Amino acid sequence: MKYRIGWKLVALLLAYCFCSFLNRENRKPTLFIIGDSTVKNGRGDGSNGQWGWGSFLGDYIDRSKLNVRNKALGGTSTRTFYNNPKLWQQVLDSIQAGDIVIMQFGHNDSSPIVDTLRARGTIKGNGDEFQEVFNPLLKQREMVYSYGFYLRRFVKNVHDKGAKAIICSPIPRNAWDGEHVRRSAYAQWAKEAAAQSEAFFVPLQDLIIAHYEELGKEAVQRTFFEPKDATHTIKAGAERNASLVASFLKDTKEIGLQRFFKK
Repeated sequence: MKYRIGWKLVALLLAYCFCSFLNRENRKPTLFIIGDSTVKNGRGDGSNGQWGWGSFLGDYIDRSKLNVRNKALGGTSTRTFYNNPKLWQQVLDSIQAGDIVIMQFGHNDSSPIVDTLRARGTIKGNGDEFQEVFNPLLKQREMVYSYGFYLRRFVKNVHDKGAKAIICSPIPRNAWDGEHVRRSAYAQWAKEAAAQSEAFFVPLQDLIIAHYEELGKEAVQRTFFEPKDATHTIKAGAERNASLVASFLKDTKEIGLQRFFKK
């Protein structure tokens, strides 16, 4: 009788392991999107007239093959998104092997490192330097690192989970010098961080600027932005930015996401 019970237990364990293996093999991966308000504005429903491109990236994806979760939050920098346990840690806890994380930060990293409003700034650049400060919002001391350093930390966390990491350079503002859109140093630092951490890179700033300069300043202002906001896009701008991200991801074979996009 003891042997019969033993064999039944072994059989049940083998069946459980086999089912778990099948579930892993058949599991649909998830694309997580993280970033600031240029990726997801407000609740992501356009209630304030502004949209982020992450709200429309899923329109290009075959949802039967890939889940899409836009976890970006307006007002965040690499520092505040990474350090807030309700933001990055919750995403990280959900990531499984085979998932994808695409990130775009930079617009808020240029804010002051220490202030009583947001305390969200990071050290400019992509180095390993740090600064110890007293954070008046957290009421505690904090080590603050560079923009690129935080990006590299995101990537390491993603890779440790067996997932794919993709860094986007931040979208450009609607700021012009003559016929040319003003470029941000954060795009170069994002590119460097991607190379150092072996993440994939989407040169989103360059893609958008090429499109803007082809259209011209007046058409860009009229089509993609509100009159008094040079940072946040309206729906047409977010849709165009999402299409540029989608096209780059689909056309870049090295990233390996072609099968997830609609034909």
